[in-house]
Amino acid sequence: MPEGHSVHRIARQFDRNVVGKRVAASSPQGRFAEGAAVIDGRTASRVRAVGKQMFLEFDDDLWLRVHLGMYGAWDFAGEILVDPTIASANGRMGQTNQRGTELETVLDAAGENSLSSIGAPRRARVHVRMSEQTTGLGDEDAPWPPPVVGQVRLRLLTDVTSADLRGPTACELQTPDEVQATIAKLGPDPLVDDVDEGEQRFVEVVRRKPTPIGLLLMDQSVVSGIGNVYRAELLFRARLNPHTPGRDVAEHTVRSLWRDWVRLLSIGVETGQMMTMDDLDPEAYRRAMAHRDDRHWVYHRAGLPCRVCGTAVVLEEMSARKLYWCPSCQR
Repeated sequence: MPEGHSVHRIARQFDRNVVGKRVAASSPQGRFAEGAAVIDGRTASRVRAVGKQMFLEFDDDLWLRVHLGMYGAWDFAGEILVDPTIASANGRMGQTNQRGTELETVLDAAGENSLSSIGAPRRARVHVRMSEQTTGLGDEDAPWPPPVVGQVRLRLLTDVTSADLRGPTACELQTPDEVQATIAKLGPDPLVDDVDEGEQRFVEVVRRKPTPIGLLLMDQSVVSGIGNVYRAELLFRARLNPHTPGRDVAEHTVRSLWRDWVRLLSIGVETGQMMTMDDLDPEAYRRAMAHRDDRHWVYHRAGLPCRVCGTAVVLEEMSARKLYWCPSCQR
């Protein structure tokens, strides 16, 4: 499932490539035909990301709400202006490691930080222009608009950029009041809410709940944006047993969880990858950015030795979702 960092990156792509432009909207799949007809011909005016949901505003207070869910993704094609805070002109991400050393990020072979498709992994169909200066960088022979491939719920098309939405859990039109009601049900998002106020809300909710902390971190009404990967990694970094009731977690630990989430989310937005390991040397950092198996403490490491103590990492189900943790480090 795309986690919070992906949705914020999607919003940045829309802000630079769609907001301020008149769009043609269609539903090649047909499942959003009526909504696409309402959007068609309108100008996108604003975009917001909150947790795992994105809200795109059009003329006359019309909003599009999209929740990618487990399998959703946006595919971008055409002339793509990439946000300079998340990519450089040659398509490689730029990021410093946790010690501030300048490093070049290697693109993930699995496409996790793909700029042409954000969400569930997709293979790029059309050359994506990676620079602020797009003239002359594209494939002049590529058809425009690009052909529809697969089950596209919604296509938004400007004069030079297309965005195709596939497989979302939710794709609907909302009024401003409905948008506010949706957001009001969500927990704090460090990139949207005041960080200190968000921390206090998070602490107050967690500390009164008998629910296991491993479930609370996945509850979008408690905190926005955390999915399976970040849940496992945050708990390991805090050396916290996922079955501990929220009300039994020490307040300072809950606060540390929030502050760690603030940090990891920012790294994820900037790099496009869920980097959760600290203090890597330059070579280890390059490996970690290139391969998922080298950038997580416990996630996807069932049966492998814990990187800290050597105990086999456990895989279990918690509320029908996979949970990875170390029973020794996280007692």
